[in-house]
Parts: sequence; structure tokens; C-alpha cells
Amino acid sequence: MAPEGSAAELSQGLLGAAIAVTAWSTGTILAKAIDMPALSLGVYRFGIFSILITIFMRARGIPLRREILRYSALGGIALGLDIAFFFSAVRLTTVVNATLIGSLQPILVGVVAAVFFGETIRRTDAMWSLLALAGVIGVILASGESPEWSIKGDLLSLAAMFMWGGYFIFSKQSKKHLSPTEYTAGTTIWSVVILLPLSIAFGQDLSPPSADAWVQLAAMLVVSGVIGHVLMNWSLVRIPLWVGSTFTLFIPVAAALMAWVFLDEPLTWMQAIPVAVVIFALAAIVRGQSADSTATEDEARDQIVPDDAIEILGDLP
Repeated sequence: MAPEGSAAELSQGLLGAAIAVTAWSTGTILAKAIDMPALSLGVYRFGIFSILITIFMRARGIPLRREILRYSALGGIALGLDIAFFFSAVRLTTVVNATLIGSLQPILVGVVAAVFFGETIRRTDAMWSLLALAGVIGVILASGESPEWSIKGDLLSLAAMFMWGGYFIFSKQSKKHLSPTEYTAGTTIWSVVILLPLSIAFGQDLSPPSADAWVQLAAMLVVSGVIGHVLMNWSLVRIPLWVGSTFTLFIPVAAALMAWVFLDEPLTWMQAIPVAVVIFALAAIVRGQSADSTATEDEARDQIVPDDAIEILGDLP
């Protein structure tokens, strides 16, 4: 792995985050396509995922310590509630609206990142983020006439957005105590703890899924669970929190395109234009971050003095 804070490590984190949000977009489509109650789907998804990742950890000699559950509790509870709200919302409103409203969370996370993590957001990056946000809002407004639209679904999406933002914030803090794999394992267990009683309380059917649903559920576990959550948790310790959060604005873009292709949800030109705006703004942010990191590394390398070089050499094995 490249040294912490290097341009190479940042590039790895940006690539990982890009793959993660694309994987989450696929999970959104599967969540709407699988013929299961929303909360029950979450129980099966995270229940199976928690078992598999625990087995994986044991195979690598990593025990499920009490500290893992302790330091992943807040993130796991936030993730469980996010899934409960979001899976319910996506059944009531359009995929585009559900994912776009959830992607408003960079505003919340950006404020927290600046106040509590000391992250500096350049004016240029802030402007690109606002442009991406404007694109998100544009797609929402353009889909208001869709027969799939529901105000109740949009409100559930808003509640999911706050939980989603909390998950990102707690994930960033987790690196002080847990590895990304340990944190992912802990949050999946806590998600089941949240989703199972909610599913029972709302009388949702917890009987085993059909054969077709098992196949789709397995795909969701691999793509959205393993690839999405593991890669994003891995990436968040390598990139600024606000950057990882802003990346989620790509989820509704990919989800809208997939819903158009696979679910026959309409995608009009009035939606396509702001979708293109979101992609353009995110690309500008990524390019700016990569350029800044490379420049900072070059500057630091030029400023090394002999004493620093001696200290560095002394640390080598």
C-alpha cells in the first residue's frame, strides 16, 4: 500500500469509492426488483452477509471481539435504519427520487467534516458540489409527474438520507479502532439487530425467499454488500470524508440509467440533462483532488532537509 496521505493512496481511495457507489446503484435496482417485503429483504441481506463476513474473518484468524461490536454500534444502527427507510421508500416512489433524495447527504456530511474533522473544502470544490446538488434537484423536479412518484416515499427517502449521512460520519471515525473488514462485520450485525424486530413489529413475512429471489439476493450480497460496503469503508480512510460523501451523488445517476434499462422507468431529456451535470461536476472534483495531492507530495519532497532525510533513513528496517 502506498504511504498514508500520498497521491497514490488518494487515487486508490477515489477509484474504490467510484466502484462502491456504482455497486450500490445496482443494489438499488435489485431492491426494487426482488419480490420480498422491504424490511424482510434487509434482514436476509444483512443476516447472510454478517454470517459470511464473520466466517471470512475467522478463516483469516480475526476473532469477532467485543470491541468490534462496541465501536461499530453507531454506524451499524445508522445503517440499519437507513436500509429500513430506504428499502421502504424505493417500493413507494421512483428509484430516481429515492436515490437522489438520499444523495443530498453531502450537505450534512460536508458541514460535519469541516466542523469536527477539520477538513478544508476549497471554494472551487464547494462550487462543483453545489452544481452536482443542483443537478440532483433538477432530476427530482423533472420526475414529479411520474406515476411512480409518492410523497410518502420521498419523506422516507429523506429520513434515510439523515441515517446515511450518519453512517458515513461514523465510518470515518472507525479507523481509530477497527480495520475496514472488522467495521463492516460489526455494522452488518447491528443492522440485523435493528431490522429484525422492525420486520416483526410491522408484520412482514420472514419466510424463505423464492428460488428467483435467492438468486437476486445473492447478487445483491456480492455487488452491493461485499463490493459496495467493503470498498467504501476501505476508501474512506484514504480520502477526505466530504469527497466520499459527494461521490454518492453518482448513485442516482447510475440508478436512473439502470432503472430505465431494466425496470422500464421513464428517463426523459429533462432528467438526462441534470444527470450529465452531476457526472461532469463529480469528474471535476476528482480531478481537482488528484491534482492537489500530487502537488502537495511534490512540494513536501522538495522541502526535505538533511535532518529529515536522516530521520527517515533511521526508520527503515
